[in-house]
Amino acid sequence: MSKRPLKYLPIDEMHVSKLNMRHGRKAPEIDDIYPSVLKSGVLKPMLVRREGESWGVVAGRRRLFALKRKQKETQTLQEAPCVIMQPDDDAAALEASIIENVGVETPSEMQQYEAFASLAKKGRGAPEIADYFGVDERDVKRILALGGLAPGIRKLYAADEIDASTIRALTLGSKAQQEEWLRLWQGENERAPMGRQCRAWIAGGAAITTDKALFDLADYKGEIASDLFGDFGVFASADAFWEAQSRAISERLDACREKGWRDVTIMERGAFFHSWDYEKRPRTKGGRVFVEIRHDGSVTFHEGYVTGAEARKLNGADTGESSGPAPIRPEMSAPVAEYVALHRHAAARAELVASPGVALRLMIAHALAGSPLWQLRPHQCRTGKEATRESVETGAAAASVEERRVAVADLFSEYGLAFEGVDPNGDDWRLCAFFAALMKMTGDEVESVAAIVMAETLDAGSAAVEAALHVTGAKLGDWWKPDEAFFDLLRDKRAINAMVCHIAGETAAKAVLTDTANAQKAVIRDRLKLSDDEAQSAWLPAWMQTPPRRLIDGAGSPPADQWDRIASLFEASDAPAPAKEAA
Repeated sequence: MSKRPLKYLPIDEMHVSKLNMRHGRKAPEIDDIYPSVLKSGVLKPMLVRREGESWGVVAGRRRLFALKRKQKETQTLQEAPCVIMQPDDDAAALEASIIENVGVETPSEMQQYEAFASLAKKGRGAPEIADYFGVDERDVKRILALGGLAPGIRKLYAADEIDASTIRALTLGSKAQQEEWLRLWQGENERAPMGRQCRAWIAGGAAITTDKALFDLADYKGEIASDLFGDFGVFASADAFWEAQSRAISERLDACREKGWRDVTIMERGAFFHSWDYEKRPRTKGGRVFVEIRHDGSVTFHEGYVTGAEARKLNGADTGESSGPAPIRPEMSAPVAEYVALHRHAAARAELVASPGVALRLMIAHALAGSPLWQLRPHQCRTGKEATRESVETGAAAASVEERRVAVADLFSEYGLAFEGVDPNGDDWRLCAFFAALMKMTGDEVESVAAIVMAETLDAGSAAVEAALHVTGAKLGDWWKPDEAFFDLLRDKRAINAMVCHIAGETAAKAVLTDTANAQKAVIRDRLKLSDDEAQSAWLPAWMQTPPRRLIDGAGSPPADQWDRIASLFEASDAPAPAKEAA
């Protein structure tokens, strides 16, 4: 071919020869060579031969298309250097076409790196290198990034020991991470992560890209690794990302509530929102917001849905004569409500035992108005949870009541009577015997007996419990401390997060908003263990304060609901200490 004549021919006189192996195919992709052609024209001669009135291109089809595009865009006639073949040598033309299209293989990334690096060492920048080879500047940067890899890794890639996805992931890692990866590769007992697993391993968990962030990246204080082989950067620390993402989710939740969505459910991280399990329902018809959080960092707010079970209930209500307001999901499960009610009951009993005058007045009120227990039936700690029973019966309040009961039993023993508490099965003689003994006791002794009787017959979970705690000025921290039974029963993440906010602050609560219930409960436990502050070490959840408060506005909370019913009765004379003294 070197002996054949070389001429510059106008492209308007050229067509793709039928002997070209790519003749008849769709227009070729020329974006990779066009920048070079646009700047410098075609430097490598095309192989042509005379075919009728024009020249047939045997080899150089892509160059021909690139020149046609240049001529169209620049409105200038284009010529190309051409090697002219004999017009009747079909075999030689076909052979040349095959060599041109098949014989030359596309260079590997490592071969490209060596070529690019040689120019970079001579002071050429990425734009110049891209211009020289007719490729995109970003592609040059990607290939040069391979030079930042440990030599051992580059050798493995050049020998096709590791794939392209793994090498791209390793470009995100530090030198120390690359050396650690090589150690795993060379080790016999451990396996080096590959592909997507390698990318996650570099990121310290799931590889989370910057497009998943709900927050402003400009305000993010953590490290972001740039990914030359992807469209987005990667967060170097998954924990730092989730802390910032949780705060952003919390702000979005506030915006949802401002829009009128009263109920927002944050799904467990990784759980799918299957639309077929839910029914679309507007906000005014009980619809709520479900927040779906994926392990890859993406967050989706599904507005206006209810679960299938909720939909059936709401649809049933809609078909009735009148449809009331949408049901409000309580913040306390039945076991938690029972646990709280029994502990508050235990504390109220202990306070009554210490305040005989108050107990006597409450006892008279029972006699006048009646009560579910005012049939001289002693209260029994009825619960299906053995842990709750043990927590109540071994608590300080129960111990205080038992101590007073023993003291009252000693009083009756002086009159030859055995007293073991309220016994509704006594006969007339026993009743009169107790009456005769009481007639011989002093006023203080009678009040002590009355206090025990009132404590024994106080109905758990009733408004009377809240009234007694309020009037006695009870401090439930004297009688109860958060124990494992309490934490084990907690399930509602809204209530738990509100407790985290109370004990650790709003910032900490937002940071763990998307964590599991157990993880958030661990924050409360840790704060209680680590704090030396007296006020914080005596922390009580809102349910255990006097008066009780709900953790979530508008949510059902049995103790708070009971107090709301009777609060107005005590507002005019809200003075616990004088009431004790007067009694």
